[in-house]
Amino acid sequence: MATSQGRPAGSGDRARYAQLLDHAGRTTVGLRAAPGAPGARMWGSGVLIAPGWVLTCAHVLVASDGRRRETGPDGVFGVAFGGRVVPARPAYDLSRPAPEAGPGAARADLALVRLLDPEAGHPCAWLSDQPATLLEDAYIFRGHDSGAHDSRGHDSGDRDRSGSAAGRAGDSGTGGRADAGRPGSRAAGDMEGDRAAGHDHGDRAAPAAPVDTFIAVRFGARDARGLQFGSDVRVTPGASGGPLIDCDRGEVVGIVKGRHQQDHVGLAVPVTALRGLGPEHLVVGAEGLGPDPYHALMSLHDRWHWAGQELGRATGPTWFDAQHAIMAGRGRLWGVQERLQALDLLARLPAPRDPLIVEAAVGEVLDRGERPAAWSLRTWRDGHGALYQGSDPYTELRTFVHYLRIVAQLTADEVRDQPGEAAAAVREQAVRLAEFVQAKAVVLQPQDRRRIGPVRRRPRSVLVEFEPLFYDEGGAELFNWSVSEGYGQGQWLCVDVQESAGGVPFEQAREQVLHKLGGRLLRADGAAGPGARVRLEVAVPEGHWHTAAGQWEVAASTRRTARLRPVGPGRAVILRDQGRREQVDPAWLRRWQGLRTAAELQPLRVRPGEGAGARPGPCAESVWRLLERAGEGALPALCHTVADGFGRDAVGVALDTGFPAGLWPARGHGEEQDCDAGCEEFHRGVRELLQGSGGVARLPELVRQLRAKAAEAAEEGTHWARDLVLLYDDPEDPIPPLFTDRPQLSPR
Repeated sequence: MATSQGRPAGSGDRARYAQLLDHAGRTTVGLRAAPGAPGARMWGSGVLIAPGWVLTCAHVLVASDGRRRETGPDGVFGVAFGGRVVPARPAYDLSRPAPEAGPGAARADLALVRLLDPEAGHPCAWLSDQPATLLEDAYIFRGHDSGAHDSRGHDSGDRDRSGSAAGRAGDSGTGGRADAGRPGSRAAGDMEGDRAAGHDHGDRAAPAAPVDTFIAVRFGARDARGLQFGSDVRVTPGASGGPLIDCDRGEVVGIVKGRHQQDHVGLAVPVTALRGLGPEHLVVGAEGLGPDPYHALMSLHDRWHWAGQELGRATGPTWFDAQHAIMAGRGRLWGVQERLQALDLLARLPAPRDPLIVEAAVGEVLDRGERPAAWSLRTWRDGHGALYQGSDPYTELRTFVHYLRIVAQLTADEVRDQPGEAAAAVREQAVRLAEFVQAKAVVLQPQDRRRIGPVRRRPRSVLVEFEPLFYDEGGAELFNWSVSEGYGQGQWLCVDVQESAGGVPFEQAREQVLHKLGGRLLRADGAAGPGARVRLEVAVPEGHWHTAAGQWEVAASTRRTARLRPVGPGRAVILRDQGRREQVDPAWLRRWQGLRTAAELQPLRVRPGEGAGARPGPCAESVWRLLERAGEGALPALCHTVADGFGRDAVGVALDTGFPAGLWPARGHGEEQDCDAGCEEFHRGVRELLQGSGGVARLPELVRQLRAKAAEAAEEGTHWARDLVLLYDDPEDPIPPLFTDRPQLSPR
């Protein structure tokens, strides 16, 4: 063959890759009729990529007349490797578009096969995490029928009696073609269902001819058809579905498809086409990998390879050992051992909730714009593969450290407030990844450690705070205000502030905030990730607990003439107590923990009681007793106005007794008015809201959904929620110190 520099590849090159080629041969399988079927011929090849899973071409599982192969009961057929034939069944077919997809939907000539013998131990090949571009050295592999002999008399279960798989490939100026110089030889006939594409597939029976376990190829280019390799390479019969190995990287980069009839170039499907795998590709009746099969499959793959290096493991050399031998001496700071551990750690994390988050993380690290469609990224693993830029070793190390730091941060943030063992396990894995990153970052230069250290975190909320100053001569209370971005656990960054000696009345302060709030929310949404809507939190002092922030109208875009839209239906809006700050009262924390762990939230209707010895204000002793003795899942609900009188005092008592959450209408009724049918509707609606809510953490979003329904009048009986106020004061994320004490940014 020839390398990209034009030098011929000789036996020295193959000797250098002997260990890798040996592993590739052992992970390449033959697909054939079910075990025990008489006179069975091999259909094509495949490659073992995860415990119990084989990757092949979808067309290998279809006969030349377009019908599915003859198989045993329930579609069982045979997979031959290691001197045996193991029963298997088709599981996923990527050549079929999703039922709801249009005629132009993308599809790939790939299929996944599940081995039915759970005890069938086997090696696994390494699938590249990056798209192939140009290859230095590449080989095609084909599977073998178990127990059969190839035409040279070699036993398929012992491919290389001469010492190594690399020892038998021809190299006499033929470009490494196993069948070069044989007049009239051909790789295969057409597959009936693919004539329009003009492909020859190496999967049909052909006259007996000398074949090797691998063929050296000359790589050409990549286009819409996939990976192309040199026209002088004849795809050996039975090679379809087998791996295309990039020896320079020690990876499987493609799955051999066949040969194009018109220009005679060989074709392979890039392994990155597996990123299109979805639950819609599951074969009817097959056992799948769950709702995100691609993430599940690659997690199995990466964790298997990491486990292969465990101490005390009774196995021989691994694929990683072969890769490490090839890469030794190249001076890489981010080598195959760093990649092996990083991908294992990433495989233990949940899949990103949106693939665009991966794109954003990669874009932030590389500081560049959109990538071509071929670089579509779905998982953290894909993002890792997008970072190989051919840059100097130091820059490459810094890039990977930065990316993994972002992933650890994002993953931890996703489950920061979630209770339960599953969320705790995710937090633990995020910590492990962060510790790995820290260990690799010690060799970075100080300026890079500073830059990467405070990774630009995604805001979770925007906080508007009104701080009372004093009363003017006319008796009006005056305020300053601030806007901060929140990142959880009491971490805030002030992005805007109005701080003056005189202050302004509350209504004027609110108007000043609303003038800028739309842009602030949009910027925070953009920083939080594609499609995100950060929460709006409004901290007000006593006397303003009736602030209907959910009905505030802010600019819908950054246009100078943008329309105003109510904020409540589109994002979660909560009220916070301006009087509770970084010092967390034990009762406040205890109540919060009780709400988080309660099996079900219960509304606690608070109304004036008749009792002697009332505390200051019109709130009777019975209300104090009611709130102090309330159970862990209790959440106060008032239909009275909280602007003054009983309602204001009742909220004060609730806060003093540690309640972190409560519900009331912004325009509740006064003390002089008895409860009526509207009150009963309010309390009934609150009961329905809390039933099956799933805990206090979901309340902000549930209230947002209610507001949206009420605003659209989409559901009868929701009008009571139009001015619903949710007090939601998380003591694990207290509001920041006073304006002058907190970090600030200049206006952006």
